[in-house]
Amino acid sequence: MADDSFTLYDLRVEWVAGTKPCWCGAKAGDHFFLRGEHLEMPPGQTWSIYTIAGLLPLLPAKQRTTHPSDWMTTDGEVACIDPNCGSRFRITRVGTRTFRHSETTAVPLEAGRP
Repeated sequence: MADDSFTLYDLRVEWVAGTKPCWCGAKAGDHFFLRGEHLEMPPGQTWSIYTIAGLLPLLPAKQRTTHPSDWMTTDGEVACIDPNCGSRFRITRVGTRTFRHSETTAVPLEAGRP
């Protein structure tokens, strides 16, 4: 196969203050980037593993191109998984990055597959 490339969105995930106290220690504006499969945080900034665990299932889907009517395309904020927290997280697509299948896995593409 001549072209085994695919594109993913880079994401910025930002903590947005809510109407209730935040229990994980985040401050408005705290953020991280997801570039490919790597999380990048600004120096000195930390995130709760429980907060990240709640966000992780959404991030690979948000990285991929979706139908214009899909909520994953249109909705940019999600609620904290802690019912006692009013925080939200803004997930923004900030750019794209191209990868090659042959550089991301040992499993070869099958001949004739799209």
